[in-house]
Amino acid sequence: MGLKFYSKRILKLVGICLILLSPIIEINTINKKIKAETKLTAASEKDLFLYRQMGASYLCIASKAEVDFKKGLGVASATFANVIVGKHGGVIKELGNERQDEKKLYNAGTFQIVGSALNICPESIPDKVKKDYEKRLKELVKGNKK
Repeated sequence: MGLKFYSKRILKLVGICLILLSPIIEINTINKKIKAETKLTAASEKDLFLYRQMGASYLCIASKAEVDFKKGLGVASATFANVIVGKHGGVIKELGNERQDEKKLYNAGTFQIVGSALNICPESIPDKVKKDYEKRLKELVKGNKK
């Protein structure tokens, strides 16, 4: 019985201490900035290459697993955009310090992932998508020459 009595007292004492300390702990954690928010750096060309290749790899694997191409491309593109927004705050080094919105990154990711997938698994890319990509690429090259 003596052991139970002391155990209950110790538990009450520990509980009271935790209750009294919890506001101090909360205030301390609220005042700290989240580490991820303070360490954002613009996405470099190396970062973009990695994200693009991962998206293309996912698209190729998904296509071979008979996942609907549009769904696979949508997931790969959304992941591409989400990583750039989450890890880099939507900022791409080549474009300066301006944050890119997720829709713009999604569209750019779609184009870049298809281009990379054409090099990795051209047989997995539907003909219509290949033609659209080639047409858009020609337009971009033509626009850059001006």
